[in-house]
Amino acid sequence: MTPGRRLLRVASLGVALAVWQTLTSLDVELWLRFGQFPTVTEVAAKLAERASTGPYWQDLADSLRRIVSGFALAAVLGVAVGTAIARSRVAADVLGPVLEVLRPIPAIALVPVAILLFPSNEQGIVFITCAAAFFPVLVSTRHSVAALSPVWEEAVLTMGGGRGRVLLSVVLPGALPGIFGGLSVGIGVSWICVISAEMISGEYGVGYRTWQDYTVVDYPGVFVGMVTIGALGWLTSTAVERTGRRLTRWLPTRAPGSALASPGPPAPAEGPHPGSATASADPGSADGSAPPGGRHLSGVRSP
Repeated sequence: MTPGRRLLRVASLGVALAVWQTLTSLDVELWLRFGQFPTVTEVAAKLAERASTGPYWQDLADSLRRIVSGFALAAVLGVAVGTAIARSRVAADVLGPVLEVLRPIPAIALVPVAILLFPSNEQGIVFITCAAAFFPVLVSTRHSVAALSPVWEEAVLTMGGGRGRVLLSVVLPGALPGIFGGLSVGIGVSWICVISAEMISGEYGVGYRTWQDYTVVDYPGVFVGMVTIGALGWLTSTAVERTGRRLTRWLPTRAPGSALASPGPPAPAEGPHPGSATASADPGSADGSAPPGGRHLSGVRSP
């Protein structure tokens, strides 16, 4: 990333904080009511106060542990099940209908199920986090594996490779870009559900502490929790995306500004050798040679 882009990102964040500070310090009351919102300085002071205490960091570590455990389990299960469904008709027929029925159910709606199934709230929250990330990874893996061209698999089989070799050398590397797309979505959904689960049934964690601040009308504390959740989510999603870029370095990269460049005219085709039969053919003949006024170029007559 260029220094100009970094500066632009920092400036956008600074402008957002300045707007927040202005609206809350002036108690703007239009259609939206900012009078009861804490200012940026109040939230910063509260964050500094919380950061100097042990419970803040304990809550942060608890939420991170739940996210890492649930997300890692979802990543392994999602990739394995998605690959099996994409490559096996039996797995698609046995697992597909059940998973398609479960997929529309929001993970947070599984809180009563987790309370009934697991002996502790900790295990239930990890289960909800895993369920939230599992389906994005499953769907992206299934579509990525199914979209692979069979040419490379046939080449490995022709050279004597077995199914294991095909899986490790063709299927998983070829599906990696799509898999990491699902992982990026899954980590964000995981944070939403783990915070919600902590608010509903947790005993500690960032979500639990944020809800406790709300119940005692400590709005600066609520915003400290929101800022902490946003920072943790940004750090974990960035880690997933950078890991994906490192593992898919073989992908072609786009040149800077290429998306903004307008496509130019097609390059003229190289003319035939002067002594060839095509050069000596009668213009406009039925053998596909160029008619008067130009040469055929991929089915399009050049001006």
